[in-house]
Amino acid sequence: MSSGPKKRNFQIEAFKHKVVVDPKYAEKTWKVLEDAIKEIYNHNASGLSFEELYRNAYNMVLHKFGEKLYSGLVSTMTLHLQSMSKSIEDAQGASFLDELNAKWNDHNKALQMIRDILMYMDRTFIPSTHKTPVHELGLNLWRDYVIHSSKIQSRLLNTILELIQRERTGEVINRGLMRNIIKMLMDLGPSVYQEDFEKPFLNVSADYYRAESQEYIECCDCADYLKKAERRLNEEIDRVSHYLDTKTEPKITNVVEKEMIANHMLRLIHMENSGLVKMLLDDKSEDLARMYNLFRRVSDGLSTIRDVMTSHIRDTGKQLVTDPEKSKNPVEFVETLLEKRDKYDKIISSAFSNDKTFQNALSSSFEYFINLNPRSPEYISLFVDDKLRKGLKGVKDEDVELILDKVMILFRYLQEKDVFEKYYKQHLAKRLLSGKTVSDDAERSLIVKLKTECGYQFTSKLEGMFTDMKTSQDTMQGFYAACGAELGNGPTLVVQVLTTGSWPTQSTNTCNLPAELSTLCEKFRSYYLGTHTGRRLTWQTNMGTADLRATFGNVHKYELNVSTYQMCVLVLFNNTEHLSYKEIEQATEIPSSDLKRCLQSLACVKGKNVLRKEPMSKDIREDDAFSINDNFTSKLRKVKIGTVVAQKESEPEKQETRQRVEEDRKPQIEAAIVRIMKSRRVLDHNNIIAEVTKQLHSRFLANPGEIKKRIESLIERDFLERDNADRRLYRYLA
Repeated sequence: MSSGPKKRNFQIEAFKHKVVVDPKYAEKTWKVLEDAIKEIYNHNASGLSFEELYRNAYNMVLHKFGEKLYSGLVSTMTLHLQSMSKSIEDAQGASFLDELNAKWNDHNKALQMIRDILMYMDRTFIPSTHKTPVHELGLNLWRDYVIHSSKIQSRLLNTILELIQRERTGEVINRGLMRNIIKMLMDLGPSVYQEDFEKPFLNVSADYYRAESQEYIECCDCADYLKKAERRLNEEIDRVSHYLDTKTEPKITNVVEKEMIANHMLRLIHMENSGLVKMLLDDKSEDLARMYNLFRRVSDGLSTIRDVMTSHIRDTGKQLVTDPEKSKNPVEFVETLLEKRDKYDKIISSAFSNDKTFQNALSSSFEYFINLNPRSPEYISLFVDDKLRKGLKGVKDEDVELILDKVMILFRYLQEKDVFEKYYKQHLAKRLLSGKTVSDDAERSLIVKLKTECGYQFTSKLEGMFTDMKTSQDTMQGFYAACGAELGNGPTLVVQVLTTGSWPTQSTNTCNLPAELSTLCEKFRSYYLGTHTGRRLTWQTNMGTADLRATFGNVHKYELNVSTYQMCVLVLFNNTEHLSYKEIEQATEIPSSDLKRCLQSLACVKGKNVLRKEPMSKDIREDDAFSINDNFTSKLRKVKIGTVVAQKESEPEKQETRQRVEEDRKPQIEAAIVRIMKSRRVLDHNNIIAEVTKQLHSRFLANPGEIKKRIESLIERDFLERDNADRRLYRYLA
């Protein structure tokens, strides 16, 4: 009977096994592999068993014959590559590259098969011994024994460069073959491509474009030269895309840019009769765009274009605004400015890619020369006045907005915006009071734009003028409702009541109104003062108009629209046939300068000459005599007779406006000083000047001398005091 497991008598503690390898195994196995490699290179690989060959290579590595396998591979490949090299060297002419390309393809195919066979060696033996992998080894051997062969290396480079040169001269070359050859150099490593081809290629290209650019610059104008440079640049970019390394593109384009653009940049820009200035004058947008796109590629290219353009705009702008002939007609003056602005705005948009730096240069140039003419604010306001009186009749709303936007562009350039405000207020007042504005919407649109640009304070009085016009309509309705019955069938009176603070200050030039009108005006005064306590009315007869029924020669009947002064003169002739200048002046008490303009418009304007003057001349003299022109006729039943006025201010008027502007600036400067000092408490003189100038820049360019006077005035009134230790330091006291 068994009582447990049977006890073992033998137990294995260790096992040693000896495998005996045939001493000729390595030789035999390598011989098989060597023959296979030869067959592969000889295009006879179809009968080979790659599985068996892989097993043989595997066993050689496994049995520690990896070194023999590797060294045998190097020797065998070297022999074949030497043979290939000889075949390539013997190739003549155009077949040289074909042969090189063919052998390279053969080598690559062979290398792929060999690498598959020796895959185990690649994975194990080569990493452990730090040897070169099979594929890389094949490339290195090709490089050393073929590409760097003494009879191939220079020949290969010269052949490639010659083909590129022929292509540059217009010949068609085999780009596919070139692509294969260049790719071969790239596959051999960056150093091979760069040293054996790229560096010499760039050097030769630089020499070529240096000579060509010198030839072009001597015989071409600027536009033609730029076209040739652009074409060469595009050709090189195209060449890279077809058969060169993409990393070569910035290098070869840099060569073209340097030799064809940078080295001749100044000469091109300043080329007489074809350079940048000529292109700008002739609106050569396409050529300018080409110059911009080429010059932006080189250092300081765009800044050079910008500087020359700025200088040209400033010079031509200065000539425009300082030319007395150009300043004779303010409307044409501003239209010329706008045309000039549109011209360069279009160029910057279409040719200079709307480049912000060019836009800024354009703005600074216009700001520079517009402010050289102290009458620019007046002229811009006169331009607006012309457009809003008649220039925008029948114009679409969007076109009106476009014109107003252009006006605002010029307005932004003005350093003395407060001067513009003075003139604009005067011109707006005349438009509103005479009912000559072409569109209330256009008027309000411009005020909104000014308000957006300069703030509420700038436009508050302008808006007040519109309010007064509306209030006046309501007042007249109330007047006729209360007094209409007692007015009878006499003249109709329309009064606009203007708030003194909102409207431009007018000198009160009274005149003797006809009796029936004088009575009517007194009735309105009584009504208005009876409904509004604490107010005072001052008649501005120089700002009124009148409609008259007139008969000439007892036959021709018309309705005349005239000014109040003209009405006063014409009514005098109801009681007499002839009047001298002195008699008219005495009867009406119209100021002399106004009376002369009034009589000139009534007697000297063709088609409107309702009076006859003796002697006949364009100017009014104090010894002239006047009578009704019974022969007056007009195609229109309603005849509007304007007053001959100066389109721009006379020199005394200009001085008076300037004085009013200077007076208005004083409180603004003082307010700015107080605001600054209240915030800073202590500040030195130079910093006060700088900060006040900055604060008031949106309104006007403050004069440092005037700022200093305002500081002194504030010190006298104990708003500020000087520091005892430093007299240029000020302290805020209030």
